[in-house]
Amino acid sequence: MTKPLANRIALVTGASRGIGYATARALAKAGAHIVAVARTQGGLEELDDEIRKDGGSATLVPLNLTDSDGIARLGAGLHERYGKLDILVGNAGVLGPSSPIGHIELKAFNDVMAVNVSANFQLIRCMEPLLKQSDAGRAVFITSGAANKATAYVSPYAASKAALETLARAWAQETANTKLRVNLFNPGPIRTRMRATLMPGEDPATLDTPEQVAEFIVPMCAPDWTETGKFYDYKMRSLMSFRAPA
Repeated sequence: MTKPLANRIALVTGASRGIGYATARALAKAGAHIVAVARTQGGLEELDDEIRKDGGSATLVPLNLTDSDGIARLGAGLHERYGKLDILVGNAGVLGPSSPIGHIELKAFNDVMAVNVSANFQLIRCMEPLLKQSDAGRAVFITSGAANKATAYVSPYAASKAALETLARAWAQETANTKLRVNLFNPGPIRTRMRATLMPGEDPATLDTPEQVAEFIVPMCAPDWTETGKFYDYKMRSLMSFRAPA
């Protein structure tokens, strides 16, 4: 039986753990070849082992996404090797400081924006030509409820996710008349290292796992997914449209 994502190339950032790791595995099980990007070599190698056990394949790319030239080189390499990109999952993100705004250093703020916003901007710039070479390019960016709740004490993270959402929505509008579909995915509280850092007293057993979340991301990466500029809320199990504030 042919797998639904057979012969498709999927780039996943933050693939060494958490939601990125689970999504990369799930996409590989569906037949995609995974281009796994993360800072952690060991985590990437563990992912590769698991993908191989599942009968899939992956290319490992140890890369700090603040290296914008590195992202450009990755785009050039994908063009040379495959001539296209079918799936982009922009998952990599950092929480940053948890503190009142007045106590946060400018460098700490900029570091969060560099990973959560600027890196995704560079990914869009460098991967758009490849995604447009696909017969059904799909991009999914992982966001957070903090973006619209303007959550106190994690202002750099909340601001970065709000910026990411606007960036992705603008890109969706720019590409609405192409075969490329661009959407956002909000997982909510999930059993990840980032969540444990933010909420150390929380029982992780009360939270869904990254593997459960990945099951809902994979369909958004498939050729038969037609929506663009939308927001999938995992907790609500609902695909939502954005609207202007009341």
